[in-house]
Amino acid sequence: MGTDLVLGLSSCPIFRNFILSTTTNRHPPTIKHRMARRRTKKRTHITPVDPTKSATVGGQPLNASASRTPKTMVIRVGASEVGPSISELVRDVRAMMEPYTASRLRERKSNKLKDYTTMAGPLGVTQLLLFSRNAGSGSATLRIARCPRGPTIHFRVKNYSLCRDIRKSMRNPKTPGKEFASPPLLVMNNFTTPQPPNADGTPGRPPPHEVLLTSMFQSLFPPISAQRTPLSSIRRVLLLDRQLMPSDSGDAPSEYVIEARHYIISTKAVGLSKPIRRLDAAQRAVRQPKTSRRGALPNLGKLEDIADYMLDPGAAGGYTSESEVEEDAEVEVLQSASSKQAPRKKRTPKGPEKRVVKLSEIGPRMKLEMVKIEEGLAEGKVLWHAWEKKTKAEERELEIRHKQKKEERDRRRREQMENVKRKKAEKAAAGEKKGGGDGGGDEEMWDDEYDGEEESEEGSGDEEGEDEKMGDE
Repeated sequence: MGTDLVLGLSSCPIFRNFILSTTTNRHPPTIKHRMARRRTKKRTHITPVDPTKSATVGGQPLNASASRTPKTMVIRVGASEVGPSISELVRDVRAMMEPYTASRLRERKSNKLKDYTTMAGPLGVTQLLLFSRNAGSGSATLRIARCPRGPTIHFRVKNYSLCRDIRKSMRNPKTPGKEFASPPLLVMNNFTTPQPPNADGTPGRPPPHEVLLTSMFQSLFPPISAQRTPLSSIRRVLLLDRQLMPSDSGDAPSEYVIEARHYIISTKAVGLSKPIRRLDAAQRAVRQPKTSRRGALPNLGKLEDIADYMLDPGAAGGYTSESEVEEDAEVEVLQSASSKQAPRKKRTPKGPEKRVVKLSEIGPRMKLEMVKIEEGLAEGKVLWHAWEKKTKAEERELEIRHKQKKEERDRRRREQMENVKRKKAEKAAAGEKKGGGDGGGDEEMWDDEYDGEEESEEGSGDEEGEDEKMGDE
């Protein structure tokens, strides 16, 4: 009977709902946690590029010649020996060479020139600027080397001024902001000595060392296209002026010095009265945050009409100076089209605007004297020297001597490599005869290689030692 009662109640819908509600409250349903799937990056993946079809892989150049943008590395040779002044000059020159330079490079005393030249290829560095101090005279020297095979131009830094010295000497120093985001504009003056015309009337060719000097400085910065380069990107100027150095003997000067100066460019609208320019500056200041508005808005609280300010700008704290800029500094600049186009109203192109250009020096300042030009990367034969002059016969003799030294060095290296290979083969044959395993074979092989470099069975130990020194250099 009890079983029939339970079966009868189970068929009743009210009893069934009561049972379901009580069981639900007593035993809440379990929630199944699903494992989170790992997110697949879609926007950061770079499509694979065939290296045989393109000169770049993943947007990075394979070598220095694959990238058209020149990159520099400013190095102080002998980090603990050049002194604090040269170290600060190196930092200022790095800021001047921005943005395509190693601005955070840290040198060590143990670093050699070979360490930098080895890394110049993978990093795409095209020029090395090497600062050092002469131990005898104490003067600073600058070497500009073209990677990877030269040539190298040697300069003697006659005098220099740091950026902090330039700021202290100015009454109102200019604080740079975003000017270092783009390379400076290179301006070179008097780098070609006028030559007399040839017999047939054609203009004379300049000396080869002047052509090389000009191309070396021009290759430090990317070229500028007058049609494509926007004017807003040119914010700095590097001026290189070549001047005749006066001689102490009273004769006609024949040596030149290069004076390098670094400026930033600032422009202002011209043709408007100063009250209107101040109102225009106030309108731009309204759009800026409140923290930067102080001193930009004129105080018109004590005036009854705007005409009082326009007629007497001194009444509202405006400029009272009547000085105007020179007409030579005025240029006409065509305003660039804005990227935000009006959706309905058609924009009318604006004409050229008159603006005044002002240069403010920020440093560093250097005076360089070119000493010599070497063929290789900080080594090799001397192509030109400022003080030592050679005749044609002496130049041919030096050329033959240099060629003989090169052939002798190559011959020694070939003999050295043959000795190393022969000793490796003898070691391998001896190990097979003894039946020894391969354990320790690589270590013995490397030891044998160093032994082959240090001593030779043919009695050429001294020559190989000289060869090792030349290789290290």
